[in-house]
Amino acid sequence: MGWQLAAYRAATRAMTPLAAALLRRRLARGKEDPARWREKLGEASAPRPESRLVWLHAVGLGEVLALRGLIAEMSRQSPALHFLITSSARSSAQVLAANLPPRTIHQFLPIDAPRYLRRFLAHWRPDLSIWAEQDLWPNAVTLTDAAGIPLALVNARMNAQAFARRQKARGLYADLLSRFRLVAAQDADTARHLAALGAPAPQVTGSFKAAAPPLAVDHAALTSLQPFLATRSPWLLASSHPEDEAVALAAAQRIFAEDPSALLIVIPRDPPRGAEIAAAARALGLATTLQSASEAPTAAVHVADAFGTLGLWYRLCPVSLIGGTFGPTQGHNPWEAAALGSAILHGPQAANFASDFAVLDGAGAARPVTTETLAEALAQKHAPMAARAKALSDAAQGSLAPLARDLLGLMA
Repeated sequence: MGWQLAAYRAATRAMTPLAAALLRRRLARGKEDPARWREKLGEASAPRPESRLVWLHAVGLGEVLALRGLIAEMSRQSPALHFLITSSARSSAQVLAANLPPRTIHQFLPIDAPRYLRRFLAHWRPDLSIWAEQDLWPNAVTLTDAAGIPLALVNARMNAQAFARRQKARGLYADLLSRFRLVAAQDADTARHLAALGAPAPQVTGSFKAAAPPLAVDHAALTSLQPFLATRSPWLLASSHPEDEAVALAAAQRIFAEDPSALLIVIPRDPPRGAEIAAAARALGLATTLQSASEAPTAAVHVADAFGTLGLWYRLCPVSLIGGTFGPTQGHNPWEAAALGSAILHGPQAANFASDFAVLDGAGAARPVTTETLAEALAQKHAPMAARAKALSDAAQGSLAPLARDLLGLMA
């Protein structure tokens, strides 16, 4: 164990007595699930399945949902497997609940302190531990390795800026990455960065997001909304941030003045911002309805301010503007729209999904837009572009078979 890891472990041991109080404070602010917050202390809220169990961890909502494609392929190759997905954010649990694959359980990852992690590992006893993207918690990794559980890092993504930050703790990352028996990166740059930090022979397998199954939908909600859209021309702003909303609302104001059948659906990345978005739309003279107020989409703008509605609105809207692409967020996942037949538009700032948008744009399956060209792009025919995106998504569904086979081999 290097000195950086030893120092980290000492610090987390010292902080352990404060963990429960911190979680209770977050609970009081609505940031933790009242029924499940003790999972973060390693207290399981579900029994362990009797069969072999694969534990997968990811941080953000998009990363968690992307794991479904890998789970589907591993299940196809080994039908008796069960899966445990862990994440940290309350929102990830809420959305995943509607998209949970068969034989899969979700739990919150315990705080990265040995006491809680040992409790977690003693209960779940996973046969394989798979970490996604670049979120590595040192105690979780080292204790899993010490328990003799094979470790794999998949779907890893690390740009030059992230690599530069991690070089400051190069000894720590070398200690952690050396424990992984398989490392798979989204792109060649990430593979080089991981190798420089000490990862053993990283391979390039591409992004999981293209291979994820389509998002689930509430069919009763789908049926109930279709009559409201029968005479409208809906378009979607998906996973929005303030910068995206400013651009979309300006375009909606222009479009609605010429076509009163136009309808902008806004799904904010942070649903509690719904009232704020509605106020901004009304300030531009756009009548607005709110899902959180149980209002139907009968106005010029409808704010779908609830978690887990992307699968519904991608099915209902023939064209979608992907959020995060007009500001510092640098993009969100376009493949969810592609899988459900919604044509894809995106702004100029999409570094987090640069390779994905490059593939889609290059195939004529998505179109980059600016503040000035968005309204014009929305007036074009979208069916051919949507069909090309759906074809790319369908073709990616079997792409994880070799990686799934290698991962299953770690349990042999």
